[in-house]
Amino acid sequence: MINQFRSLQPINLLLLAAYTIFMRMAIFINLPPQLDLDILESYTKIFISISPDALSPMANVFFAAIMVFVQSLIFNRIINNHALLPKPSYMPALIYLTGTSLFMQFLVLSPPLICNFLIVIIIDKFLKLSKTASAMSIMFDVGMLIALGTLIYFPFILLLLMLWLSLLMYRAFNWREWISGLFGFLSIFLFVAVYYYWNDHLERFFDIWHPLTNKFPSNLQININDYLVLIPISITMILAAIQLRDNFFRSFISTRKAFQMLLFMFLVSIFSFYTKRGVTVAHFLLCVPPGAVLLAYYFQVAKKRWFYETLFAILIICIQYFLFV
Repeated sequence: MINQFRSLQPINLLLLAAYTIFMRMAIFINLPPQLDLDILESYTKIFISISPDALSPMANVFFAAIMVFVQSLIFNRIINNHALLPKPSYMPALIYLTGTSLFMQFLVLSPPLICNFLIVIIIDKFLKLSKTASAMSIMFDVGMLIALGTLIYFPFILLLLMLWLSLLMYRAFNWREWISGLFGFLSIFLFVAVYYYWNDHLERFFDIWHPLTNKFPSNLQININDYLVLIPISITMILAAIQLRDNFFRSFISTRKAFQMLLFMFLVSIFSFYTKRGVTVAHFLLCVPPGAVLLAYYFQVAKKRWFYETLFAILIICIQYFLFV
């Protein structure tokens, strides 16, 4: 299966669509009787009001599958355009679809799933930093995207750290570039503050920022089975890191910086869970785009076909087993 997606054959688009359905069979077969449509933060619902039962469970799962499929194609194109893998392929899309199928909470509409559209675009923006004379417009755009993501899902705000981490890796110091991203972020929330002020709810605007004072939670709402399904993923990540290390200094400088940037984005996405109380496994959908690039790299360059095909098959079997169980 892996070999099939190591190329850009048009038939792979149909195979990816079929794979999307296959990886969601568990929830289609055991459809929950009710799925609340909760895709916005409480402070955003003052602008947009969406009824929790606006979509039936079947429609919820169906639109989530469509959304993931579209994201995978956009993600695949971005990775290929920036040449992060040895050659263009559909491997990034395949791994992205696999990562977004790990847990049952990943298979329904959720704020992190919607925010992944923004993360994919942000990755594209960051990868352009080394190819432009001035990064101010890029950073301003990214700041606005992070603000929009924060309106959907508050932990997204931690990606502000990536504004400066990416500049450290890609650019010489320029104070205008360092503040332009922050201005982009504040420009969105300036309009939010004005709206709250006009409606005599300015105190509620300040309440938005209280989660930043949260302590790290001592536990997560995660089932033990969710930990078990991460075992094959962890093994693959370790193998990918080893493979990347072996080829690191033989890669272009831009490629090295890209993987370093994606590693930091992966870590920031993980630790941003502390900003939201009662966080669920769905939060870790934010980790899928940066993590998928590393896994795609391994499956693209691995040499022993019997090994990487077997490893991927074990991963799929584990995912399906725990989804059904």
